[in-house]
Amino acid sequence: MLLAVFLAVPFLVQFVSAQGSACTRYYTVQPGDICDKISAQNNVSTYQLAVVNDNIIDPECDNLNPGSSICLGWTGEDCSTTYVVQLDDTCDDIAYAYNINETIFWDNNPQLNQDCTNLYVGEVVCTAPTVIVPPLPASGTVPASQIPATATPALPYC
Repeated sequence: MLLAVFLAVPFLVQFVSAQGSACTRYYTVQPGDICDKISAQNNVSTYQLAVVNDNIIDPECDNLNPGSSICLGWTGEDCSTTYVVQLDDTCDDIAYAYNINETIFWDNNPQLNQDCTNLYVGEVVCTAPTVIVPPLPASGTVPASQIPATATPALPYC
């Protein structure tokens, strides 16, 4: 539910990042899609989906247009090893479960704060064993993990 949308494009165009990386995977938006659903079904982190579509998807992911094409990942910067956050998950638990050190987990998921209190149920995080996160968008700001109003925090007591 975090980011989303894409302009309706009558044909598939090649997306290119500010660094010149070409889009390697595309997705056609379906009716009822939300960013977390697209991310989970296509093994792409919610953060990555937001970054590679920085000029297309708004932070609330409420501007997705059915039939439009969006980019899922850039060449050399495409994390396709992901995990969908469940109730009571912590960042440390996820890193441990995927046998990755915490530094790599944080580097691949820069939208999360260091206390991991903005992790939410349904968010898709990168669990790759190496740093493969796309660079910051042209704006230079990290898309925040905005907990959707209808989302459940992973740790509801925080």
